[in-house]
Amino acid sequence: MSALSPVLKQATQVLAVRGEGVHLYDESGRAHLDFTAGIGVTSTGHCHPRVVAAAQDQVGKLVHGQYTTVLHQPLLTLTERLGEVLPAGIDSLFYVNSGSEAVEAAMRLAKQATGRPNIVAFQGGFHGRTMAAASMTTSATKFRSGYGPLMPGVALAPFPNAFHYGWDEETATRFALRELDQLLATVTAPADTAAFIVEPVLGEGGYVPANTAFLQGLRERADRHGILLILDEVQTGFGRTGKFWGHDHFGGRPDIVVTAKGLASGFPLSAIAAPEALMAKAWPGSQGGTYGGNAVACAAAIATLDVIQDEKLVENAATRGAQLFSGLREVAARHAAGEGRAGIGDVRGLGLMAGTEFTDAEGEPDGATAAKVHAAAGERGLLLLTCGTQGQVVRMIPPLVVNEGEVAEGLRLWTESVDAVLGG
Repeated sequence: MSALSPVLKQATQVLAVRGEGVHLYDESGRAHLDFTAGIGVTSTGHCHPRVVAAAQDQVGKLVHGQYTTVLHQPLLTLTERLGEVLPAGIDSLFYVNSGSEAVEAAMRLAKQATGRPNIVAFQGGFHGRTMAAASMTTSATKFRSGYGPLMPGVALAPFPNAFHYGWDEETATRFALRELDQLLATVTAPADTAAFIVEPVLGEGGYVPANTAFLQGLRERADRHGILLILDEVQTGFGRTGKFWGHDHFGGRPDIVVTAKGLASGFPLSAIAAPEALMAKAWPGSQGGTYGGNAVACAAAIATLDVIQDEKLVENAATRGAQLFSGLREVAARHAAGEGRAGIGDVRGLGLMAGTEFTDAEGEPDGATAAKVHAAAGERGLLLLTCGTQGQVVRMIPPLVVNEGEVAEGLRLWTESVDAVLGG
């Protein structure tokens, strides 16, 4: 008999047979409150009726129209609709299947457009598992170890992770920008640097938001040196943070936007977007792919945009996010780490992208305790994920359709889980 690879690590023991809204149902019919959303993918919830209907209708018409061979209407309609939500001036799109592919397409475009060989990424960032994307990923060694050497031409600069450094945000930001300037003076000259690539909120790196001074500092340096700014919105885009794009919180106008995950409510679809004049600098033949812009995935993405707009899901993410953070901080206050005590060191994120970091008695990352709380939550029917360099952050990423009662139920189960591990 064949089986799944033994190195695939399951975050939960649930065998899901059905999904509806914010719930997954196992073989016994037990409902599990899904605050993972398929790692931020099922933005409109599991099997939203309008997304299901759109996909079912498209399956009966055209499943696959390879988009460098023929065009199809869902592709053209989605492209037009995305123009309504993309940042001003960004009006040209290229579609692929995954976040990693889109990141690599953005990198390739930046290098070809500028004629420069190097990319600056930021410590703690996650951009994917394929070779080039992993070369720009430093959220944990597990994503980049064991198959080097990785792609050359990647320089790493600090991200303003104030909690990690033990500083206030202003100090961390000043340090990060100063070190970036030092990097440009000592490692990769501006004339050799094609782009900065950064997440508005570190994802796998521990749910650490950027800030206005940092992103605008990147924008100023990009403009000064002719460097492109790539914003990796794979996890933060499509309303996840309580604004449509994560960078909407901070400014820092992008040259290239990378999007995936919540774009099509669970169907594989990703894209890069840039001004047409910039996109036109890609070399002929450098953009393509068999499955990119799949007709069914595009139909699902159009329906996703409709649901986000009609059900005001961006606004819901902001409102329910405020409720979620209020509850998480109450739990953190009762179990605060410090003065030789292990516990919760920080609660952070934006909108419906919330992370709780556990630290030990010395204030160091405590992945073991995070894992115990994560498991305790799963036993109670609350599905969560961990992240951070040591797995020390438990993250909540509920679908954007989550309502007040469901957030309250999630917080109740979270409280019970933390109390069970750390003591009530």
